[in-house]
Amino acid sequence: MRTVTTLPSATEIVAALGREPVGVSHECDYPPGAADAPAITRSRIDVDESASSGEIDQQVLETADTEAGVYDVDVETLDALEPDAIVTQGMCDVCAVDEAVIEDAVDRIDASPEIVPTDPHSVGDVLDDIERIGAAIDRRQRARELRADLEARLEAVRERTADLDPADRPRVAILDWTDPVMVAGHWTAELVEWAGGEYGLADPGERSRPREWDDICAYDPEVLIAAPCGFGLEQTARNATDLTEREGWAELTAVREGRVWAMDGDHYLNRPGPRLVDTLEALAPIVHPGRFDGPDPEVAVPFDDLEGVTPAGERESAETESRAEVDSGP
Repeated sequence: MRTVTTLPSATEIVAALGREPVGVSHECDYPPGAADAPAITRSRIDVDESASSGEIDQQVLETADTEAGVYDVDVETLDALEPDAIVTQGMCDVCAVDEAVIEDAVDRIDASPEIVPTDPHSVGDVLDDIERIGAAIDRRQRARELRADLEARLEAVRERTADLDPADRPRVAILDWTDPVMVAGHWTAELVEWAGGEYGLADPGERSRPREWDDICAYDPEVLIAAPCGFGLEQTARNATDLTEREGWAELTAVREGRVWAMDGDHYLNRPGPRLVDTLEALAPIVHPGRFDGPDPEVAVPFDDLEGVTPAGERESAETESRAEVDSGP
């Protein structure tokens, strides 16, 4: 089954089901080795990691308003891959190439692959997608097993917060963009509830959307998490002043009580695949540190510790040098 994926979460799901995609998107970077497959998408936005969140937002808005859109498909490469199935998405045409663009590309190639769209807005939707994708790529049994494992991990967290009184559930705000400020939606409200918090800024399944900073201040979160879409921890660190220099920042309860965190929004919160469960397992100890062990520091760190985050490239270089020293021996 020759499978092509057009977004990182689809690549993770397909890989978890035991298939190695023959083609991926330009953004696919997990599991290790995924980026070695040919990329069949390109972004028309030309920004590097030094660009601010405000600059990126402006480029996205300007590009999205054009007829060409944000993403392009390499039809020649797609044709050469001769796919049997293409897993794509219809959730957000800013986050990844969408179903309509893929349908147009498929009309221009010789193969006639099944197009498998995803449009998740809840954790249940993501689990359903795993089974639908499993059926499409002939991995039904593995999909059922994967779903059962993920559900067991979700339930293990829910069981430890189920007895909390409403008064013991802190107000939580999670931001998936910082300039402009956007409140994380979709599955986020569910994750916060299961982690033992109150999420009063968005309803379950509601799309992420911009909010006035005054609304955040009025809500006065007791726990605040910055998890910008597409940003790892080091890029969030470079854009921290988007929040810390806003009027009223220092007066927020979360800031005064030292309960502000940064989360890798690229790989975890905003990637609707198997690692949404990892997101919950990292979120629970942030919301209720007395009930859970601390989160994996590769997933989330206190905002005050962001300056110590090692950029991914430097971390990988250091790990490579360390392995080389061990291999060379005394």
